[in-house]
Amino acid sequence: MNLGVYRPLTYVLPNMRKKYTDKYDTVVKGGQSTFTQLDRETAIIGLVRVNLLKRMESSIHSFTLTLERLLGKINYILDKIDHFSSNGTTIEELNDLEDVDDDQLEDLMVGDKEIKILLKDMDLIKWKDALVDDKDKIETILTSARDITSDRDQKLDDLKILIEEKLAHPINEGNKKIIIFTAFTDTAQYLYENMADKMLGKYNIHAALVSGSGKNKTNLKGVRSTDLNDILTNFSPIAKERNSIYPDMVQEIDLLIATDCISEGQNLQDCDYLINYDIHWNPVRVIQRFGRIDRIGSKNDVIQLVNFWPNMELDEYINLEQRVRGRMVLLDTSATGEENLLDTGSKEMNDLYYRKNQLEQLQTQVVDLEDVNGSISITDLTFNDYKMDLMEALKTQRKNLEKAPKGMYAVADSSTFEDAEPGVIFLLKQKAEDLGQENSILPYIMIYLREDGEAKLHYTQSKKILDYFKKLCQGNDKVYQELVDVFNEGTNYGSDMQDYSDLLREAIDIIRGKKEEVGLASLFSAGGTTLQTELLNNLEDVELISFLIIKEG
Repeated sequence: MNLGVYRPLTYVLPNMRKKYTDKYDTVVKGGQSTFTQLDRETAIIGLVRVNLLKRMESSIHSFTLTLERLLGKINYILDKIDHFSSNGTTIEELNDLEDVDDDQLEDLMVGDKEIKILLKDMDLIKWKDALVDDKDKIETILTSARDITSDRDQKLDDLKILIEEKLAHPINEGNKKIIIFTAFTDTAQYLYENMADKMLGKYNIHAALVSGSGKNKTNLKGVRSTDLNDILTNFSPIAKERNSIYPDMVQEIDLLIATDCISEGQNLQDCDYLINYDIHWNPVRVIQRFGRIDRIGSKNDVIQLVNFWPNMELDEYINLEQRVRGRMVLLDTSATGEENLLDTGSKEMNDLYYRKNQLEQLQTQVVDLEDVNGSISITDLTFNDYKMDLMEALKTQRKNLEKAPKGMYAVADSSTFEDAEPGVIFLLKQKAEDLGQENSILPYIMIYLREDGEAKLHYTQSKKILDYFKKLCQGNDKVYQELVDVFNEGTNYGSDMQDYSDLLREAIDIIRGKKEEVGLASLFSAGGTTLQTELLNNLEDVELISFLIIKEG
């Protein structure tokens, strides 16, 4: 599908585009670049594609609803185009939306309250062809999707079998409690509608639904309300101390179907069995879900986590989402509005390295939140924490930073951070396209080398290197004089940097995957001499911004 319904600006006539780019494009980065409406539309399409795939992974019900909503949107626009084409000759004299009465406006334009485009400025024939093409494809998919009713839903059947096995063979004696997590409210409602009454009738198990939309439900009689706290209290009566709140309540909720509105901050350790019906975009959310029952105070000897994975290999799954990576970019831009990140050709701020590691861990083991390898949240994936630190620093240090020469260095004590090892963290800047899609801070490159020239952290691990850098440096505003004396003795007070030139050679060889380089020592000369290379994707030159020397104190 081309999803033309989400990119009307693409179909604006060439001679009319300037009017809309002047109105809706945004200049960012101090005038250095432009955040265009076309970029926004491209990112939205990436978001829609990911949403379709994730909802198909979640449940056929959610997928069908999304397709129906998309089809409705397309039909609405097609009707508007047809209506305009029949009556458009009466408004040819209009030059802009300001000339149109409010009553006429809806029939003469497309868009929302933020973006408005006159239909007369569009190539309606081309746009209609694209919309009709999408409509035909969606209707074909919907025909198949609607055939998969709840009694033909294999995934739902698998879930029921899991629950029945757990009830027949409890992992802790007498404990029937189960939590089912899903990322989507539509899926949660679908599961509740197809299981709640059946479980009550067959196993005398009361069920409840909690979701961020506020459409909470339960078939347990006597609950004061469907308020979130009331439902959770009756699901986890020991942890929530129900006796002090509902002293007369005897029966409990044993099956809880929930969205991520309760994935944090809830004590539900009465339960010993948690099912992830779909995998959240952020793998740490899966860990946080399990944290609802993996808690201090649990009376259970054993607890169980079950994950429903997509029906494909993990690498295939990761690459599929990488091809529609606009989602993370869109989230970052909509949150900060500070950077032109909506170029889907850019690899910036799209670090899937950590996410892949987390998913691989989750396939084979239950991971503790404190032991997660890599980033902890979506804000880590987009480096927002470091952006906030930088913004704070710029308030007081902007002038000093602007005057600072390239090639600055400092000496840090490895003992200030338990896992640090003596070596060097290099920060380079390249002026070509990129080093490959694994580097998430382009055009900058960071690499952490031990003193023996081996990489402790590769350049693809930018986020983790920054974590080390921060823990080694933050708050340390005094000179480690003993370490500086050792450094001065080894470099003749900085005049002989051969050892660090050699380390830099090793760093670039690791990044390049080659052993041919010239002029590396010149990088340490005053002013930050640039280095001509052939680094991976036709790198033209590299600049040494700074480096942190880590000594053992």
